[in-house]
Amino acid sequence: MKKILLLIFVICFFAEVNAQTKSPKLTGMYLGMSFERFAERVESETDFKFYFKEKDVENLQVNLQATDSDIKMILSQVFAKTDLTYSIDSSNRIWVSKTRKIQIDFPSDYFLVQERQDMQANAGDSLSAFDKNKRFVIGKSSDNPQSKTAVLSGVVTSIESGKPMNGAIVLEKVDYNQVSTDQNGKYQLTLAKGRHTIWVQNIGGFQEQRQIDLKGDGVLNMSIEETILSLDEVVVSSGALSNVNKLDMGVQSITIAEVKRLPAVMGEVDVLKGVLTMPGVNTVGEATSGFNVRGGAADQNLILLGNSTIFNPTHAFGFFSAFNADIVNGVELYKGSIPVNYGGRLSSVLQVDPNFGRSEKIGGSGGIGILTSRLSLDGPIGDKTNFMIGGRTTYSDWALNLLEDEADLNDSKITFYDINANIEHRFNDKNSLEFTAYLSQDDFRFDPDTTYSYQNLNFALSWKHFFNDELEGRFSAGSDSYQFGIIGQDNPLNSFDFGFDVNQLFLKADFEYRKNEKHIMTFGVHGIQYSLNPGSNKPYGSESIVIEKVLDPENAREISIYFGDEFTISDELSVSYGGRYMLYQLVGPMTVNQYVPDAPITEGNLIGQETYDKGSTVKTYSGPEFRFSARYTLDNKSSVKAGFNTMRQNIHLLSNTAAIAPTDSWKLSDTYLKPQTGGQASVGYYRSLAKNKLEFSTEVYYRYMANLLDYRSGANIILNENIEQDVLNSDGKAYGIEILLKKSTGLLKGSLAYTYSRSLMKTSDEPSVEKINNGDFYSSNFDQPHHLVLTANYELSKRVNTSLNLNYSTGRPITLPLSKFDYAGSERVYFSERNAYRIPDYFRIDWSINIEGSHKVKKLAHSSWSLGVYNLLGRSNPYSVYYTPVEGQLRGYQLSIFAQPIPFITYNFRF
Repeated sequence: MKKILLLIFVICFFAEVNAQTKSPKLTGMYLGMSFERFAERVESETDFKFYFKEKDVENLQVNLQATDSDIKMILSQVFAKTDLTYSIDSSNRIWVSKTRKIQIDFPSDYFLVQERQDMQANAGDSLSAFDKNKRFVIGKSSDNPQSKTAVLSGVVTSIESGKPMNGAIVLEKVDYNQVSTDQNGKYQLTLAKGRHTIWVQNIGGFQEQRQIDLKGDGVLNMSIEETILSLDEVVVSSGALSNVNKLDMGVQSITIAEVKRLPAVMGEVDVLKGVLTMPGVNTVGEATSGFNVRGGAADQNLILLGNSTIFNPTHAFGFFSAFNADIVNGVELYKGSIPVNYGGRLSSVLQVDPNFGRSEKIGGSGGIGILTSRLSLDGPIGDKTNFMIGGRTTYSDWALNLLEDEADLNDSKITFYDINANIEHRFNDKNSLEFTAYLSQDDFRFDPDTTYSYQNLNFALSWKHFFNDELEGRFSAGSDSYQFGIIGQDNPLNSFDFGFDVNQLFLKADFEYRKNEKHIMTFGVHGIQYSLNPGSNKPYGSESIVIEKVLDPENAREISIYFGDEFTISDELSVSYGGRYMLYQLVGPMTVNQYVPDAPITEGNLIGQETYDKGSTVKTYSGPEFRFSARYTLDNKSSVKAGFNTMRQNIHLLSNTAAIAPTDSWKLSDTYLKPQTGGQASVGYYRSLAKNKLEFSTEVYYRYMANLLDYRSGANIILNENIEQDVLNSDGKAYGIEILLKKSTGLLKGSLAYTYSRSLMKTSDEPSVEKINNGDFYSSNFDQPHHLVLTANYELSKRVNTSLNLNYSTGRPITLPLSKFDYAGSERVYFSERNAYRIPDYFRIDWSINIEGSHKVKKLAHSSWSLGVYNLLGRSNPYSVYYTPVEGQLRGYQLSIFAQPIPFITYNFRF
């Protein structure tokens, strides 16, 4: 009896073991299916889990029908004519590899460690860059089981520095769902539940992947490597992968790598020259860095270096940009849907983010050219502090001989320098402090007797605090100043010292609150204290008899509060809305002229003056600004967007030139010069082409503007204490269409940007001493209907690439003399209507070649050479046309800045 019972026990035991080890059977049709899709389906129907390298099976298709078939038999058929093999462990994990089978006798705790890492992924902890072949289970199946989609979110950081990566692309490979990270490295992607391969790349850097099984909403943080190539560092990117899905429109970014490939005037890497390759952005002058956006004036652009306002973004009359590209971490231009946290300008916001350096070691970079040199150092100070400091200088006097009128410039001189200092300190995970400082100085003369100089000085301190996982705040304070001066010594008796300066102090408190995955709210308050010295002219030297003249200082305060909400309504539709309210007060001490009510503001209508004490309110202006934008995704590759925003501007640039010049002075809104106001409506279509290799977009916009400044014929704006008598309040409108085709991958990269736009003005209907062109609309100084920019970069090898830049635009408007006549015994000139004619069209081609050293990681320094030619064809593009009397006759002249090819060569290094 005992033997019988023992036999029954043994039979039952082996039956149980056989039942446990017996593989599940498969039944189904798997026809014309990719191996990835086949694996996903098998996983959904059984408890098998596949592990393989995506590139090993990318061209493998499955074509078979199974009826209660064993998995081993099926896999043998699938891999029959390939070099793939497989192994199955005791837990039904299938390991696929090439050539040889994978050893599957893992340590007993290996998968427990893997499971803990999966849990960390869900908890939001950062992952190693070497986790690309692991699978991470995200979310829980029990969360919202009715929904077929889930939200994947997280933060992308750099392995080298540990800092969030702005502009990194996160892509789901099969359906090409994609998004780019924000300035805090955060991303959010809505995907179908199930298995996915997630790609993440910092453009110009290395590409990483993660295998995920998305069960529900969850978090996946990723750390990726940055490029080691000195000239290909990518800092901000916005291309085909992100442009379709991001909510904002009229927002474009450019990488430092792209800027460094552009041929630039004088061989200097120029951030603003990169901005000028974007549609809707133009400039009216050769080699000037002042720019016009969508028909707006140059002073209508808010230019920010971090939190600091840069009033003059140029060196040497615009030949060079004020920004050292080695110190810049990112560039973003807002010209459509301007975020609600920005205000104070009418046309655009250019946000230049500073670089705070590396955290792993001390290094540096620089360049030596025939016109300029630069050097920067960066690295850690202890474990929690990073720094970056850099400077530039020039020795470009000889370049003046290349200008068209070099015979008159023999004693000319141009010098400048700039210094940047950035420091970041991290107290802990919730608190960090940033300090930025910028100083620039320009000195130049075009004859031995007159010296020009101007200076920017900015510094800002910013504290960033995470209150909790949902709320973060940034508190900033700083000072911005700009001043210029002219010393004239042509005659000791007439020697003079002329100067002007503008200063502002600011305080900002900005908050971001992520209520849930569908709501991102921003709110805050900004304050600015303005202090202007409009101008002074004093005697220079003991022999000078110049009469001193000093305009009264101007002071004002500006307070803005704002709120915005980015709301995801559905997978297809997202909206962003919000508003700002701005209060502006001009304060004393000040003396204000009084004129006859409802009459033109002229000297003859002056009836008295009113004096205001220090701190008293002279004039108050206030009003709201509105922001709205919406994006509707048509499919994974295309979307349409619409937006509307209104803006206010309380500070004006007094200028009688079309481009920014150092002698231009700033003026605060007062009793007679009202704040500029305007609004813009735009609609756009965005599409990703050729598997995200090409980015296509087109936008149509219309702008209206009020209280713009124009001037009476013959107006004097320098040291004019009654400037309101020479200023004409004007209204404006601008409209156009922008088209961009951009390729950011492959051996050939580049973009084609075309803009058709009009910018028109007319004297307002208010009482005025003069109506320009009978009160009808006329072309503004920066009305250039057609503008085409082609940039192309071809990678000849990993170390050599060549670039070509083509730029065409319609000539800008001018006013011409049409005839002469005698009046009261003297000869007079009759001019056309204002801006009724145009100078010849502008056309220029630039070329360069960039040669890098070896790409070995362990080198003392990574180096490269950049050489090329600016204005390759030697075309004499007119900057302006002017007339002057010569021997009793009025003769016309065409002024060109660069009338011949200008070669350049620069040696760049990074260590």
